[in-house]
Amino acid sequence: MSTWFTEKQTENFGITAKIKRSLHTEKTDFQQLDMLETEEWGNMLVLDDMVMTTQKDEFVYHEMVAHVPLFTHPKPENVLVVGGGDGGVIREVLKHPEVEKATLVEIDGKVIEYSKAYLPEIAGQLEDPRVEVKVADGFMHIAESENEYDVIMVDSTEPVGPAVNLFSRGFYEGIAKALKSDGIFVAQTDNPWFKADLIRQVYRDVKETFPITRVYTANIPTYPSGLWTFTIGSKQHDPLEVPNERFHEIETKYYTKELHQAAFALPKFVKDLTE
Repeated sequence: MSTWFTEKQTENFGITAKIKRSLHTEKTDFQQLDMLETEEWGNMLVLDDMVMTTQKDEFVYHEMVAHVPLFTHPKPENVLVVGGGDGGVIREVLKHPEVEKATLVEIDGKVIEYSKAYLPEIAGQLEDPRVEVKVADGFMHIAESENEYDVIMVDSTEPVGPAVNLFSRGFYEGIAKALKSDGIFVAQTDNPWFKADLIRQVYRDVKETFPITRVYTANIPTYPSGLWTFTIGSKQHDPLEVPNERFHEIETKYYTKELHQAAFALPKFVKDLTE
C-alpha cells in the first residue's frame, strides 16, 4: 500500500506527495515537525502539516528571498534572517562577499537540528564563521534592535502559530527601527490565489512604513498554488533601479540579473492587490 502526504491548502484543495518513509516526527515546543523522504521532491520539511522546503525546489525560494534585496543594497554588510532555520537563505546570503556578518534568529531550535541532519545541502553553511545562530523569538529580537542591520529578511512560515506576529504592522515598524538609514527588508507574503487579503494587508502596512514598497513573485511548485509573493520595503534603494555594475556573478539555479527586474512584472490580478 502506498503512503501519501497531503497538505490541505484550503478547505477544498490540497497537494499530495508520495512518501518513501518518515525520517523524523516530533511535537516541538512550538509546532509539529515532520521530516519526510518523498519520491518526487527528495527530503521534505513539514511544519504543522505545511510544506516548508524540499530538496528539489528549495533553491527558488531561498535565492529569491536573498538575492533581490542583497543586489539592491549597495553595501549589505550586516544581514539578519528571521526564521529560516533550515539555513537556505543564509547559504544564499553568504554568496555575497560584501556580507561581513549574517545573523539567523530562529525560534525553534529543532528546525535547525533536523535540517542539519536531513537537509545538509540547505543547512550546510550555518557553521560558517560569518554566521551567528540565535535560537530566540525573532519578533523580540527585532524589538530590541535599533539602527543595526543593512538588510533584514523574514523567512517565516505562513501566519499561524509562532509566525502570527511576523505579519503585523507593529513588526514592520520594528523592522524599520532595526534597519540603518538606507536599510531594506523583504518578507515572504504567501500566494495570491488563496491569500489575496493577506497580501493586500501586508502591502498596505509596509507602504505606510517604508518609502519604497514593491511586490515580486516566483514559481515554487510545492507551495500553495505554485505562485509565491514577496514584499520588499526599502528606505532609499529601489529594487527596480539597481545600477548594472552592482550585479556580480554568483552561482544560482533560478535568480538572474534579468529575472531580478522581471519578477516585479506582476499579473494583473496580483497588481490589483497593491492598488
